[in-house]
This record gives sequence, structure tokens and C-alpha cells, in this order.
Amino acid sequence: MAGTDTTPVTGGDLAGLEAGLDALDAVQVKRTPLRQVLLQKVLPPVAAVVLVLVVWKLLVLARVTDDYKLPDPSAVGGSLRRLWLDGTLLDIIWTSVSRGLLGFVAALAIGTPLGLLVARVPVVRAAIGPILSGLQSLPSVAWVPAAVIWLGITDAAMYAVILLGAVPSIANGLVSGVDQVPPLYLRAGRTMGATGVRGARFVLFPAALPGYIAGLKQGWAFSWRSLMAAELIASSPELGLGLGQYLENARTDSDMPGVLLGILLILFVGIAIDLAVFSPLERRVLRTRGLAAR
Repeated sequence: MAGTDTTPVTGGDLAGLEAGLDALDAVQVKRTPLRQVLLQKVLPPVAAVVLVLVVWKLLVLARVTDDYKLPDPSAVGGSLRRLWLDGTLLDIIWTSVSRGLLGFVAALAIGTPLGLLVARVPVVRAAIGPILSGLQSLPSVAWVPAAVIWLGITDAAMYAVILLGAVPSIANGLVSGVDQVPPLYLRAGRTMGATGVRGARFVLFPAALPGYIAGLKQGWAFSWRSLMAAELIASSPELGLGLGQYLENARTDSDMPGVLLGILLILFVGIAIDLAVFSPLERRVLRTRGLAAR
């Protein structure tokens, strides 16, 4: 036919075409300059903290309320300094962090296989799926009285509250990730012999990883919130002094600088764990899928 190019495609042309497609698909990972990291990652949160402190100080100077209700930022700093000089600051933080991390690991060990089971077995999903969604919406503090009655004011009650708060989030996150896996991946895996446990390990679970990571982040948030609720309500000298109990003790003593310090420490630890563990993990997963440039 006139106008039709019948030039044969050589092996070199095919190789060049494949190389071009590979270059388009490849994720260009470049090391971010330090200055750019400081401007984009460090400066904004530092500026936000400074702005909050300035507004706080202005409200104190304007005397919008009584001093015992809104203390000066320097008073909160003084409470922090006393805890540091007493050598109790790190002990208080570690008491809560160690509980939270151990409870989260236990929730991870339970929630992951439970999520896979719910996602892949229709009967189990019909029976347990609505319960998991209901548990996820139930405030964790509601479990504290029952856990105390069942297990007493012990570490076991703290871990029970953490599990009941975190397991549904982790399981539902994995279920959501599995539901978003393209069926083509599963068929390709079966074609190559990846069925059963092998299919779940090498095809299903890696493909569902973004949703699973989101569930882990939410699970940690629920773990931390559940633990703080448990420590606030079920306080006992036998449990040691954690952040929740420190906050409750400050409230009992009408120590508003101590109350604000406890709130800030709880917030700081939650953000620090997310930034140190989950955010880098999420970026790495997205980067390997070409969804993040850095």
C-alpha cells in the first residue's frame, strides 16, 4: 500500500526501544541537597512551633484568662527543666514508649494474619469484617473499665486496651490494601506457581503494602491513644510513672504547667515515632513504586 513504511525492524531498533521504555519507567532517585531539606522539611515545622509560642506568649501578656489556667510558656519550660534535673524525664517517657511499642508489636502479630484471613476468605469477612469496623470506631477509653475489672490495674490491662484499639486498624488497613490489588497480579502469580502461602507472601502482600503501611500508621496512632487513656484512668504506683499518669498527677495537683507539659510530651512522642519509623517506611514503599520522587 502506498505510503506504508515497510522498513524491517532490526534487533538494534528493538533494543533501543526497550532501553527508552525502561528509561521512562525508571524512578530517578536523587539525593536531596541539605539546603533544600532544611528549607522544605525543617524550617516549616520550626516556624510553626515558633508561631505557636509567640501567639501563646501574646495571649498570656493580654491576660485573656487567669494565670493558673494559661501559664506562661516559661513556666512549662521550668517544669520540663525540673524533670530533667530530677532525672525522671527520660524514665517517664520510656515507661510509656516501651509499653506502646510492645503493645503495637503484639497488635501487629495479631492484626496482620487476621487481615489476610478476612481479605481472602469470604465467610470470615462476612462474619468478622463488620465487627472489625465497629471496633475501629469504638473509642479506646471505653475498654479501660472492662480491662481493669478483668485483669486488674496491671500492665496486662494496658496491653489489652492497646490490642483492642490497634488490631482492628491494622487488619482493616491490610484488607483495604488487598482489595486494591489488581486481579491481573494474582493471575500472573498463579501462572508462575505462586499459590496459597507463597502467593500471599510474594504477590498479594507486596502488592497490598501501601494500604498496609497506612493501616500500620493508624494502628500506631490508636496504640498510643489507647495507652494514654489507660494510663490516665488506671493509674497505680505498681505500673510506674508514665506520661498518662504524670498528666493525671499534674491535674490532681492543679499544676497547669505540668498538665501542658504532659500534653506536649505525649504529642512530641507520637509525632517523633511517626517521623522516625512510619514516614520513612511509607516514602520508601512509594518510591519503589514510582509514586514519590524522593
